[in-house]
Amino acid sequence: MKPKIHPKYEKCTVSCACGNKFETRSTIGDLKVEICSACHPFFTGKQKLIDSAGRIEKFNRKYNRANIKG
Repeated sequence: MKPKIHPKYEKCTVSCACGNKFETRSTIGDLKVEICSACHPFFTGKQKLIDSAGRIEKFNRKYNRANIKG
């Protein structure tokens, strides 16, 4: 690596809005984030699944279509 052209890669603290803090390394210093892996619904298992049942029926009602089978 060439000297004096790379930014410093130092330890930094990441602080989440939920209160979770952890250390990592970064070139920009301490970070403040709104959501982290401790509070994100995907990682916590509290993700809401969207009910996709009834989409075809809703489409048919919206466009006044009869039950057409091809």
